[in-house]
Amino acid sequence: MAFCKACGQDVGDATFCPKCGASQSATSAPAAAPSTAGIEENVAGLLCYILGWLSGLIFLLIDKRPFVKFHAAQSIAFNVVIAAVSMVLWVLEFSLFRLPGVGFLGIFFFPLFWIAIFALWVILMFKAYQHQKFKLPIIGDIVEGMVK
Repeated sequence: MAFCKACGQDVGDATFCPKCGASQSATSAPAAAPSTAGIEENVAGLLCYILGWLSGLIFLLIDKRPFVKFHAAQSIAFNVVIAAVSMVLWVLEFSLFRLPGVGFLGIFFFPLFWIAIFALWVILMFKAYQHQKFKLPIIGDIVEGMVK
């Protein structure tokens, strides 16, 4: 006579308990794999940068690998700094660069700024894909201390 492992009810040869429905098989279900188990570490590091702070936040919350957590946190910090610098530049554009004789600086400065940001974004993704822990000068040190 066999009894249910969960509630103690007589189950006979049944695979599920008629009272509580618990499985009576000797093998247990395999442990659930992490949600990013199929993604290699370097690909996950690259994906941290794809959608900016949003993808960084997603990977920071669901992935436990140190390499991926570093790149996820650096992606968030990188985008926060870009947002702050963009606000400062926006204020400058509508105040300082509207003055006579200085306005032409905005025409050259703003496109160069955004090209540099795009180039740095591509470099960060490329370095993460090559499985390199590329740290930005100030942000990287702060992030590295946070994710340890």
